Amino acid sequence: MSEHSHHGGGAPATAPDETPDRRAWAAPLISTVLTLPMGLVALFVAGLSPMACDSCNGAAADRFHDSWTVGWTVLWIGLLVALAVLIAAWAVPHRLRHAARRVGLALAAPATVVVAFVAFMALVDWP
Repeated sequence: MSEHSHHGGGAPATAPDETPDRRAWAAPLISTVLTLPMGLVALFVAGLSPMACDSCNGAAADRFHDSWTVGWTVLWIGLLVALAVLIAAWAVPHRLRHAARRVGLALAAPATVVVAFVAFMALVDWP
């Protein structure tokens, strides 16, 4: 039996993989290229959306404005969370053992933008 084998259900005696990941920049870069423009488009569309109620008046205008304010706040919070996740994807150590975490964060950033925008659209009481 080799000296590195083990008995029972414990972890193997080998050290975690500390090998540098030469492609560690790829997932965060692709995520950045997707997330930032998506966030800007979401802000642009949401910012123009009050024009949907230009002809509204009275109670309809009040409902739209109140719901738009809530949706706008949720959108901004979601975009800030997406930015934090994107920064975290870049900050993960460039080791092979962290590759899955880095890719997961890189995928979560644009997904968070999409969820925030969908939440905005759902929260607004459109005329």
